[in-house]
Amino acid sequence: MNSEILARLEQLETRLAFQDDTIEQLHQELSAQGAHTAKLQAQLTIMVERLKDMQPASSSSQADERPPHY
Repeated sequence: MNSEILARLEQLETRLAFQDDTIEQLHQELSAQGAHTAKLQAQLTIMVERLKDMQPASSSSQADERPPHY
């Protein structure tokens, strides 16, 4: 009976160690994903600003103008 308890305890300790390692790996991956997402968000912000800079200041006045063939 004593050996059964020791075997079960050892099995539980092994599972706990594996779970701790898995949690640590997941934490590292989540941290890396967060950093990558922040980098992508910053790049997207830059791209939006560049796109705004490329658009004419008054796009509504151009939409009202008739083409030259009228």
